[in-house]
Amino acid sequence: MPAIQTTSAKESRLRTGAALMALAGLAFVGYAAVFLVSNFTGAFLELGIGPDQVDKGKAEVEAFSPELYHYISHLHIALSGFIAATGLAIAGLSWYGVRRGVRWAFTTAVFVPTVGLAVALPAHYPWGLATLGHLGPVYLAVLIFLAGVVAAYSGMRSPAVNPN
Repeated sequence: MPAIQTTSAKESRLRTGAALMALAGLAFVGYAAVFLVSNFTGAFLELGIGPDQVDKGKAEVEAFSPELYHYISHLHIALSGFIAATGLAIAGLSWYGVRRGVRWAFTTAVFVPTVGLAVALPAHYPWGLATLGHLGPVYLAVLIFLAGVVAAYSGMRSPAVNPN
């Protein structure tokens, strides 16, 4: 006969899951900060992207077309802002909503990064931009997030009805 789950065990899983989800959200914020800083340094290109993926650097792009350089720079800045905002949304929803068992917060915290990643990740593969240095940190954050989602979900589930 399976053991009956206590409320405190479910609560513990919920809190642990929410904490992992929030941690992953903060990891996205960190990734965005590195992305933003890279735009203003000699690296210019994103984390994990180098001459094997893009054969021109900051100076060459700027020399070729200052307008193109400014356009790429503006995209880096804007994208880093959206990545950071997504991370903050995940962290806030997880810490203040999921941790309390609020289902809409859980659903939103899961849905937001799923949409972002479903749109962003596939474009990395056809052009050889899916390097470990570039997407590795994202995948690590996603694994932490998924562990949190599983734990939180198991803590939020309604207790099973015992047919006996």
